[in-house]
Amino acid sequence: MKLQKGAKRALITGVSGPDGSYLARFLLEKGYEVYGASRDAQAASFVNLHKLGIRDKVHAVSMSLNDFRSVLQTLVNVKPDEVYNLAAQSSVGLSFDQPVETMESVSIGTLNLLEAVRFLNMPIRLYSAGSSECFGDTGEFAADETTPFRPRSPYAVAKAAAFWEVANYREAYKIHACSGILFNHESPLRPDRFVTKKVLNAASRIAGGSKERLKLGNLDIRRDWGWAPEYVEAMWLMLQQEAPDDYVIATGESYSLREFVAEVFSNFGLDWKKYVVFDPALIRPNELLVSRADPGKAYRELGWRAKCKMKDVASMLVDWVKTQKCK
Repeated sequence: MKLQKGAKRALITGVSGPDGSYLARFLLEKGYEVYGASRDAQAASFVNLHKLGIRDKVHAVSMSLNDFRSVLQTLVNVKPDEVYNLAAQSSVGLSFDQPVETMESVSIGTLNLLEAVRFLNMPIRLYSAGSSECFGDTGEFAADETTPFRPRSPYAVAKAAAFWEVANYREAYKIHACSGILFNHESPLRPDRFVTKKVLNAASRIAGGSKERLKLGNLDIRRDWGWAPEYVEAMWLMLQQEAPDDYVIATGESYSLREFVAEVFSNFGLDWKKYVVFDPALIRPNELLVSRADPGKAYRELGWRAKCKMKDVASMLVDWVKTQKCK
């Protein structure tokens, strides 16, 4: 792999996830030397990197985020200019079943990275993946960077803890660290357990002749759905700023799950009402009903604005099913 002279070096934790894989592709296109961390790099399949056709361009390294020595050793060996921390248990629903693992994977991993950067005193810029789940139910109010957190799930609590760890190290130790508070962002690489992928897969099978019914929980929940490949650019832009800060990344438009379902089924030429049934067992213990965002700061300071809105996202997901090409 031929690199540009003086190429920056980036380390991505969670490189095998959807965001990590798209970010790796984005950074490679920018001329970066990209290292992807996995708990056991030799055993990891890196399926998403293969799907994007970039597996042979990413240097895989083994690192356990919950092991401070492992984190320290990796930073010493890789000597990254930028670190993007995208690793952790990422399912809100699963966090209710695995609250301890969720808290440890999110908050301890983030703390270990911050402390390792402080200990080594290296000029590393650190991006930490935050979450809109930290805001809780926003109602008709659009959340921005000044909105108080009211987390309603173990996942959101863990992400809120990580956010304040980043803020503390930035202020106390002058580390160039920031959090991206990302609202929902979809892609073909989403795991099947996420509701958007569940809807997409079911609609595809029904369009192909399946007689199944799609079971869903509360169709009235509202989310801000964007396109993941666009959001990784915002992550990169944050670390290019002279002064580190936190940013809300979103489209600024919220839609109900019902509207998303209708759009996906419509793209397959189907009437969703004929195939979707309500299942009360799918209601979460503490459901976040409405999620709204004000991403104005990202546009003003980063020059970033989402181009793809919910209908675009639904259309592109359906196009992917039909072509099986990751964009």
